[in-house]
Amino acid sequence: QGTVFGPANPTPRSGAARPPRAPPRTRLSAMASRAQFEASSEVGVFARLTNAYCLCPLGGSENFNAVFEAELGEHIPVVRTSIGGMRIVGRMTAGNRHGLLVPSIATDQEITQLRNGLPDSVKVQRVEARLSALGNCIACNDHIALVHADIDPETQEALADALQVDVFKATVAQNVLVGSYAVLTNQGGLVPARTSAQDVEELSELIQAPVTAGTINRGSDVIGAGVVANDWSAFCGMDTTATEIGVVEDVFRLQAACPAMHSALLDTMPMP
Repeated sequence: QGTVFGPANPTPRSGAARPPRAPPRTRLSAMASRAQFEASSEVGVFARLTNAYCLCPLGGSENFNAVFEAELGEHIPVVRTSIGGMRIVGRMTAGNRHGLLVPSIATDQEITQLRNGLPDSVKVQRVEARLSALGNCIACNDHIALVHADIDPETQEALADALQVDVFKATVAQNVLVGSYAVLTNQGGLVPARTSAQDVEELSELIQAPVTAGTINRGSDVIGAGVVANDWSAFCGMDTTATEIGVVEDVFRLQAACPAMHSALLDTMPMP
């Protein structure tokens, strides 16, 4: 059984060239960081990371949020929030540098807080989705979104519009919860170790970037719960081994973090 079932409401992306700009002067360590939320190493459950912003939970572990703010705060906004009063913001949302999708349980106050904290270029959209844990059902980068096979057409359309992505129904290692089992950036993708070589190859062709099969948090297949990443940084659960961190840094090309960061940050800047 192949990874990709087929397209769902693909949205063409503009190929308009951007004027060249001088890259921002900044410094970033080319390493993945470890973090944990209280006693949990499932950082992807409690955080959402893109090239344009990071969401962290409002309340709870101050040390968890401090790890993200120390690494990212000079480059992109780190917004503390809840979704429907819950701290599992990574599991309840899906997003990239273009937009953020939140479920219907998100309150008006939370939506306002998000819109005030995120860049103006990021479209925040609330959807009436039957599968409301959007982060479990969607894995995406800035160009492609893999979605749960049973996701409703309205959510697919909102996803394509807000995030400006081509949408494909898929499974990852025969799991329909693609957001739980895969992490995608524009640099590459990480999927469970038991993913077949054919599925890895198909997914790599789809996202036009390298895809690697591996584990996180000392052998866990639930990749999306154990790591969050963008084009120039990654955060893994505290249980992640040195070998697993090496795989994360390799597949997401973190050793080339500075050029990737410059490019990603320039893409998020508003046009003059």
